[in-house]
Amino acid sequence: MIDQVVRLLGYDFAQNALVAGVVIAIVAGIVSRFVVARNMSFAVHALSELGFTGAAGAILLGVSPVAGLLVGTTVSALLIGWLGVRVRERDTVVGVVMAFGLGLGVLFLTLYPRYATAAFAILFGTITGVSRGDVVLLVAVAIATLVALAFVYRPLTFATVDPEVAEARGVPVRLLGVVFLLIMAAAVAEAVQVVGVLLILTLLITPGATAERITAAPSRAIACSVAIALFSVVGGIFLSLAINLPVSVFVTSLSFGLYLLARLAGRRLMGGRRDSDEGVQAAAGT
Repeated sequence: MIDQVVRLLGYDFAQNALVAGVVIAIVAGIVSRFVVARNMSFAVHALSELGFTGAAGAILLGVSPVAGLLVGTTVSALLIGWLGVRVRERDTVVGVVMAFGLGLGVLFLTLYPRYATAAFAILFGTITGVSRGDVVLLVAVAIATLVALAFVYRPLTFATVDPEVAEARGVPVRLLGVVFLLIMAAAVAEAVQVVGVLLILTLLITPGATAERITAAPSRAIACSVAIALFSVVGGIFLSLAINLPVSVFVTSLSFGLYLLARLAGRRLMGGRRDSDEGVQAAAGT
């Protein structure tokens, strides 16, 4: 089994999968922490479904489904951010936009004259099928995403922990919400390459939810979330090469196993309420 993994690692497809997996896991791990803290799990699901619509539309037009995925998630994020200005309206707006987008996706697939293999592959993940060009695109998107997140990290953390106080201090909470939706759209488009649309919650929610069980400090939680995502993705790729089953099976299993371990631990292993308070003060600049 080990010999088989070593042999397969000599091929370009395995090397591309590992590089893409590491890049995707880092972005997903960081974004996941904010997704959980901001209660935006439903939005993640919606963006992934609407990204599939973009991919289906791209295939109909004869262009890259990955590019269509990025366009679909970005347009959807802007639409949700524009319509769902108030937090209490967000889930309703997400549901309305998602239903419309899925209808378009069905239309695109119906109009496509041949079997849309690429579109259906996006439903389940295609990490071992990414090309060198796909890896370059993923790295470029990852860099842009991380730069944007670094730029808004402090005000976004403050607005996430205590939005009312943040708004009272002049933090543009609503604008930050739209910016984070765009960041999340890019992360969704990347994570779909590993686990597919149907299992996107694995990378965009589970690492952050697991980290929340380990520590309350925002910075430590992000580090833990990234470590969990990396372990799940890289471990999933190696297990897939060894056992010849889809990567998404192992990624979901590993991440779920870590989540169960964190829950069974029954306590915050690396921090407490005092760490959380320090994180709030740091974000607020006090």
